[in-house]
Amino acid sequence: MKKSWIIGLGILGVILIWIFSSYNGLVQTEEQVNGQWAQVQTQLQRRSDLIPNLVNTVKGYASHEKDSIQAVADARAKLGGAKTVEETAKANQELSSALSRLLVVVENYPNLKADANFRALQDELAGTENRIAVARKDYNGSVQAYNLKIRTLPASLIAGSMGFQVKPYFEADQNAQSAPKVQF
Repeated sequence: MKKSWIIGLGILGVILIWIFSSYNGLVQTEEQVNGQWAQVQTQLQRRSDLIPNLVNTVKGYASHEKDSIQAVADARAKLGGAKTVEETAKANQELSSALSRLLVVVENYPNLKADANFRALQDELAGTENRIAVARKDYNGSVQAYNLKIRTLPASLIAGSMGFQVKPYFEADQNAQSAPKVQF
């Protein structure tokens, strides 16, 4: 009788250790996803902070190109108000599109392209776009690892009962599949 109690407690102990270990692993992986999303948000904020300087520089040279400048400002505001990954991805695509149109306007103003301040801002914006791409890639990698973990056995048994949900990927907009047309 005593031997069966010891075996039973041993099995119960192993099961409890497995449950705690699985839960802690899921929490750690979910926090990695959250941390990577924070990096995406940081880079999007950096770009959002640079845009007013870029827009003001362009305004000085191209004051009659108000539509392009307003589109950038509106898209930036949408990105700032986005709450979910899906809203952020959509607002990010709108901002990228508006920035592309603004850069076409810049092509019409050779003096602006030669301006050192504008070139420096454009370089910063290009660097930021690269950082955003890396942050999105890292976020999606973390989401993939997390989603895989919560959807495979045996961790899926713990994940479902503990409320862990599949996280969305940061996907490009359908319009990003084709290159923008730039005409001079």
